[in-house]
Amino acid sequence: MASSALPRQFALDINQVPKPSFHNFLPNGNEALIDALNHSIAVCSSPPNTPSHSIEGRWFYWWGSHGSGCSHLLSAIANQAERHQIGTIRLFLVLTVDDVDRLDEHQQASLFRLLNIVHASPHLFVYLSGHAPPKQLALREDLRTRIGWGLIFEVHPLSDSEKMEALSRAAKERGLVLSNEVLPWLIHHFYRDMPSLMALLDALDAYSLETKRAITLPLVRELLQISGHTP
Repeated sequence: MASSALPRQFALDINQVPKPSFHNFLPNGNEALIDALNHSIAVCSSPPNTPSHSIEGRWFYWWGSHGSGCSHLLSAIANQAERHQIGTIRLFLVLTVDDVDRLDEHQQASLFRLLNIVHASPHLFVYLSGHAPPKQLALREDLRTRIGWGLIFEVHPLSDSEKMEALSRAAKERGLVLSNEVLPWLIHHFYRDMPSLMALLDALDAYSLETKRAITLPLVRELLQISGHTP
């Protein structure tokens, strides 16, 4: 089948990355953080008459380098809260703030006031992320101190070998056979975050079936060209 005749759905499959969730975040090295976040969401989803909770169970800050998944986890929390209707039919309320190290003076003052409210209420949960540990954040001192009041985690990014191992495992689960050069090439020529890589794997699965061709490097390049992702 000529590439010009292919449906646009293949391109859309790559561009429409699935909603961030704990399910599509590989926890390698971050198991303690994921466990703590899952527990906190379970508490948020509990009946309104649940007893008060300590600040350590309601107050989280995590940090990591670009591409480590900090924003992914924050969005996953927000999506979980929306799915469980936290803040609407439940007494608990979730506050999420990304890139705290980039807040301007006015935003820092607003966050400082919000954190004081969270600290005083056993039914408010706050999730913060940034790119450095609290002591190294370029923020006003009183805000930096408050950010460190809760549980703090460093998000460890996956190595290239761990990404390829995860992609290989996902391919096997789908019954896909990838030529040996595909995964190393993708790691160095495509988006490096796992949700985008997994979305591409799904698109390759569909494209391979549609064209009745094996998943080789020429097929990968052809699909990326169709979707506008030519390296």
